[in-house]
Amino acid sequence: MPRAIWSGAISFGLVNIPIKLFNAVSRKSVHFNQIDTRTGARIQYRKVSAADGEEVPAEQIAKGYQLSSGEYVIVADDELAALDPEATRSIDIEQFVDLEEIDPIYYDSAYYVAPDPAARKPYALLVRAMEEEGKVAIARFVMRSKQYLAALRPKDGVLVLSTMVYADEVNDPAELVDGELADVEVSERELRMATQLVESLSEPFDPARYEDTYRAQVLELIDRKAAGEEVVPVAAPPPEEKVVDLMAALEASVREAKEARKRHPSAKAAAGGDADGEEAGGGKRSGKARKASKSSRSAPRRKSA
Repeated sequence: MPRAIWSGAISFGLVNIPIKLFNAVSRKSVHFNQIDTRTGARIQYRKVSAADGEEVPAEQIAKGYQLSSGEYVIVADDELAALDPEATRSIDIEQFVDLEEIDPIYYDSAYYVAPDPAARKPYALLVRAMEEEGKVAIARFVMRSKQYLAALRPKDGVLVLSTMVYADEVNDPAELVDGELADVEVSERELRMATQLVESLSEPFDPARYEDTYRAQVLELIDRKAAGEEVVPVAAPPPEEKVVDLMAALEASVREAKEARKRHPSAKAAAGGDADGEEAGGGKRSGKARKASKSSRSAPRRKSA
């Protein structure tokens, strides 16, 4: 069974629900160590003074904040500890909001929220009330001496907690663009073709469709080298510099997307179903009807309290 990373309680109004937090995401990557190619030994790091190059013992190392003048202000660990937020072991809900009000840019790390066995009923009641109202809870809590802003939302019958960044941590996109994008002239024909391209590439999101191909290739390379195979790296060709005709690129992209849809297995299956009379009246369902059908099939089944 997964190990809980934090335990406490959800608190809103006079209700208190004991819970535990579990990682909702296990990030996967390939980790390397730095190796001395002469001896095959790992490289070690030492903390040395920039003044004389001598190694500095741990008890002589302190935190310093650099001022604009270049000088440092030394801050002791006990001075920082005095400012640590109180570890209350409580996720305090401050308000409920609609999910669409939260821009995804504010989300950080995700955790599953599981109830203690004795708190399953109030937990289930909170989940179902939030599902009925379509609401997300905004809360604060302290974990590992740091205070977090968080969003609690129901998903498949359980609560998911996502830590959030603060408003002043989000960079202003206006600093990245020289001039106003609203002033860029776009013709009706260009907009129509771009809209057709978006429509031709639109389909339900399936996260299982996407995988980390780079990580898979790196692991395959490691397996080949571990088996004694000599691998000769092939340099990628330099990218071609082209002057793109926007309209021509849009038209070609729309044609390619439509052809790809015809070749997709799901499109062939749908065509076969139409031929067999599976669709009532021989017509195709609208995109909204397909989404509604998919939503009704994927909706979590509720259990009676």
